[in-house]
Amino acid sequence: MRARPPYPRIPRLRVALAASCAALLFTAGCSFGEPEPDPAGEPPNLPTPSASANPGGAGQQAVATVLAKGLRVPWGIAFLPDGGALVTERDNGRIVQVGPESGPDGLRVRPVQTIPDVAAAGEGGLLGIAVSPDYARDRTVFVYYTAEQDNRVARLQLGGQPTPILTGIPKASVHNGGGLGFGPDGQLYVSTGDAGQRPLSQDVKSLGGKILRITRDGKPAAGNPYPGSPVWSLGHRNVQGFTWDAAKRMYAVEFGQNTWDEINQITKGGNYGWPDVEGRADDRRFTDPITQWGTADASCSGLASTDRLLVTGCLRGKRLWVMELTDTGTLLGQPSELLTNRYGRLRAVAAAPDGSLWVSTSNHDGRGNPAGDDDRLLRVVFAGGDGGRS
Repeated sequence: MRARPPYPRIPRLRVALAASCAALLFTAGCSFGEPEPDPAGEPPNLPTPSASANPGGAGQQAVATVLAKGLRVPWGIAFLPDGGALVTERDNGRIVQVGPESGPDGLRVRPVQTIPDVAAAGEGGLLGIAVSPDYARDRTVFVYYTAEQDNRVARLQLGGQPTPILTGIPKASVHNGGGLGFGPDGQLYVSTGDAGQRPLSQDVKSLGGKILRITRDGKPAAGNPYPGSPVWSLGHRNVQGFTWDAAKRMYAVEFGQNTWDEINQITKGGNYGWPDVEGRADDRRFTDPITQWGTADASCSGLASTDRLLVTGCLRGKRLWVMELTDTGTLLGQPSELLTNRYGRLRAVAAAPDGSLWVSTSNHDGRGNPAGDDDRLLRVVFAGGDGGRS
């Protein structure tokens, strides 16, 4: 019996702008019109799409619009109530605001903050960012960054001095973690790497190789599996991206070593096996991934959920992997790849308020081949099939 998706099927989508119609005639047909209004009641003011549909498996196609250019290793994306977004740049410790204002070349990009204590090296620097659920009232932003001695989470108001709320996360030039996001429960989740020290991942007393769950003051959240500890799950090698679906299930993308990269459904107190196993183990001590890929096709960083889909952005794989979920949180069919080799290395993936996805390239990170306008911020809308919405 075919598993039933958790959400109703969505009809064929309209692409963000009618100007893209001619470019899609040969690939996806042309039934697209103006976008529906966003939740605030106004259509988004976006630049003309710069790429036509890119076909993938399972009937999925995507239209990518370049929203911004000339960024430097954009790592984290967090949306503001006005529809603009805060984007971190890893190596220079800078937060920029993208939109909602636009110009002839895309959305307006303006620096709003530099974190002075960032000590960028290798995979370390200014990484994850999260906007307070009560931002309209408290104007508070949270960041994950690499300092001289450790990785840490800090709280700030834009233009003000950051206040560290969680310190002592192991740092290294690789396996540095960096994900940050508020869950449906209102708690702040933090993903960390093992910092190249494998035993840390299975050591409950260490913050390395974990997903952490803390309050806005940096304290262990009530209901965590280990009393007095911020640890939510363990046995991770290097988690950078995580998200929740509409049913409030948590998922994370995991960098493997040489064989398998993973998508895991994250549960309270779950042990995901590193360093004892990589990929599926069929070992009752550990939780197996819901899917995995060879590292050459993946090495994925960002992860987002939209409608019933999970979408991850891959660095080495230079593509998006798109996964459809069943009502039990497993995969329906096989993952589909999109935008393969079109924009180079892809890192952050974030679900925008209008239902599109924002995706960042990472071609200036020392492992890519940057084009003249890299790094770029893309807006991706699914067309064909039945996922996503404009």
